[in-house]
Amino acid sequence: MTGHEPPTALPRQLLERPDVRAALAAHDFGTVFHVARAEAGISYSTIAAATGIKPDRVGTLARGHGKVTTFEKIVRIVDVLRIPGRMVGLARRPWEPTSEGPEDSGRRDFLKASAGASLAVGLPDLSRPPTGGRVGSDLPEQLRQRTARLRRLDDVLGGGDTYRTYLGEYQSTRVLLRRGSYTQETGRGLLSVLAEQAQQAGWAAFDGGMHAEARGLYEASQKAAADAGDDELAGNALAFLAYQGLRGDRQARQHAVQTAARSCATAGPDAAPGVRALLYERLAWAHAVAGRAEETERALDAARAALAEVDGVPQPDWAAWVDETELQIMAGRCWTELRRPLRAVPVLEVALARYDDSHARDKALYMSWLADSYLTAGEVEQAATVTGRALDLSSGVASVRPRERLAPVLRRLGEHQALPAVADVLDRARA
Repeated sequence: MTGHEPPTALPRQLLERPDVRAALAAHDFGTVFHVARAEAGISYSTIAAATGIKPDRVGTLARGHGKVTTFEKIVRIVDVLRIPGRMVGLARRPWEPTSEGPEDSGRRDFLKASAGASLAVGLPDLSRPPTGGRVGSDLPEQLRQRTARLRRLDDVLGGGDTYRTYLGEYQSTRVLLRRGSYTQETGRGLLSVLAEQAQQAGWAAFDGGMHAEARGLYEASQKAAADAGDDELAGNALAFLAYQGLRGDRQARQHAVQTAARSCATAGPDAAPGVRALLYERLAWAHAVAGRAEETERALDAARAALAEVDGVPQPDWAAWVDETELQIMAGRCWTELRRPLRAVPVLEVALARYDDSHARDKALYMSWLADSYLTAGEVEQAATVTGRALDLSSGVASVRPRERLAPVLRRLGEHQALPAVADVLDRARA
């Protein structure tokens, strides 16, 4: 625990009590709320205000009725009450002292438990076709909602934790398509969901460093989306392939730019505004990696124009995460890649100030670009500070990307290791 705790922090002696430890291990937050009020004087209304849970719901949970199953809400409770991540199967929380180190041996069990709880509400067993093999017309939409709920795990967990879950969903839908009986319209709906699930599993594979698996899933997604007549998902599959291709040599990067442009053309001008914003920001990134500043600016402008059209219009869930903050971060990333720190630093600082630490993987990634731009601008100590913060956030996250992104920043910092701030962050990175 830190030296300056919020008024909702549970005292260490309470956290070490056997009954509290057992409740936390079982994710029984109602018992924790009861103990917090009875033993620490933290009222239910205070807990409700800090966690965003309705006060009557907090009281109901404290009386032993119901459970908290939403992953984001669990993370919020843990952070509000200052419960060490290891006690509930999470990685070390951003506010925990780095000296404690990550203790995340239970994270995969927690993932399975939380995923199972979120999927159990109102959905049939989808691991096999219904009785008689007939698939109902409502099943594609049920699967799409299920996929959307699972997508929330990616907000706080890395691909190393989510890949098997996402892959299992994709494989189950493939079984349904192969063994089930359905109308042509339902079949198209299932193919569209399959394409979405393949992208989700592919992204987790990419995030976990399994690049061959990711490419195979993206290619399978593109085919399924094309067979379903879903141009938006087909375009997004191409965008994923382009994003992955940017990791290669110069020829591969040139091909990736072409693929990114094709993704926008495939989705078409009638695609949902959020989809166009997503595809254009990825096109901007491809141009930036290829060193094309003017093309980058045009693509960013196109993404901003598309995002301005959203204005409450429903968007596909897989594209709904693209907002003004995300677009600012992408712009900052692009200008960092193009070595324009005077443009990159202000937008990244503003956007990251609004980015919650619970999204540890993504925030660590984005901070790596901020540190990179500080270095380009000659602000070495500031770069070291930001790099250290990124290292803290990425500790225990099951994703290879933060450390991959930080590696070249750390190499550049190594040229200034005589500075105490730099020497400290280099020691932490080695540890």
